[in-house]
Amino acid sequence: MVPELGVIEGYFGRPWQHADRKQVMSRLRELGYGFFHFAPKADAFLRRRWRESHPDTALVELADLSAHCGGLGLRFGVGLSPYDLYRDFGGPDRAAFINKVRSLDAIGIDDLAILFDDTRGDVPDLAAREAEIVHTALEHTRASRVFMCPTYYSDDRMLDVVFGERPAGYLQDLGRRLDARVGVYWTGEEICTREFSPGHLDRVTEALGRKPTLWDNYPVNDGPRMSRFLHLRGFTGRPSAIGAHIAAHAINPALQPHLSLIPAATLVASYREGPAYRYMHAFREAARALAGDDIAAMLEQDLHALQDRGFDQLGDDRERLHQRYAAVDHPMVAEVLRWLDGADTVDGWVEQA
Repeated sequence: MVPELGVIEGYFGRPWQHADRKQVMSRLRELGYGFFHFAPKADAFLRRRWRESHPDTALVELADLSAHCGGLGLRFGVGLSPYDLYRDFGGPDRAAFINKVRSLDAIGIDDLAILFDDTRGDVPDLAAREAEIVHTALEHTRASRVFMCPTYYSDDRMLDVVFGERPAGYLQDLGRRLDARVGVYWTGEEICTREFSPGHLDRVTEALGRKPTLWDNYPVNDGPRMSRFLHLRGFTGRPSAIGAHIAAHAINPALQPHLSLIPAATLVASYREGPAYRYMHAFREAARALAGDDIAAMLEQDLHALQDRGFDQLGDDRERLHQRYAAVDHPMVAEVLRWLDGADTVDGWVEQA
């Protein structure tokens, strides 16, 4: 069973360029993906400055992207993170939230996602407060689907360390309160989970009262540590058997839009091929189809250096690799070169959104 597949652009760091995003959406649709949710952490007007309207140029781009996705038959959505709204959802802030939802509707969205990730959660009645906000969005949006991401979107205890101890029974309370129409994003047993298993997903389904929508943090490579590696290998730890246990499967892509297509294609292969899936074979096939035989061979030959050794351990090989890739003209190669130049490493990057 192949579930509905999607992409949520939900990483920290430089957002994709508009032209690249459109090109990648076209290829994703060809691969079999069904939706795209725009939610880059660097978009301040979807996060800390959510009460403010996007600049006109940004609204034009989003409307153009929506129209492009619509023409492809790809559902387009936006992820809104209403910072601190759960602390006081009354009066002016409630009105501002409704106005924001309506402004996103005007762009032409099919899906609306209300995201509570990466905010403090150690407050009384957290699930009730978040459910009220989501239901207000559900009441006022013209989007035909509404999703939400919980504050505690994984079993990973790192969330409790960073954002405060999760309330007892939080997930069950949230699932009990949320309208059955609302999809819930979930990243797994860890923030960047190594494996999704039917047993784990069934437990989450029982808690939420619905199958989760996976927010899969691969091939994402944001943050000071992960940005120093290119995530290119095929998906592992996502057996096709999980398809019956989830509502949908969305991947959080890498900082490199065109290179992200390679692992994205292998996820499709993983579901379609089932037990016959071979992740390195899928990588080779995807790279050849998307970049051609020569570039695919280069990427496979350098896979250990790019994905395992990483930027800091390349030493003299960095210059050798740079010279090798500089001789080739291709969007994926341009992304390798940019990474080799250090332009994508997020050293000490502080979220401004």
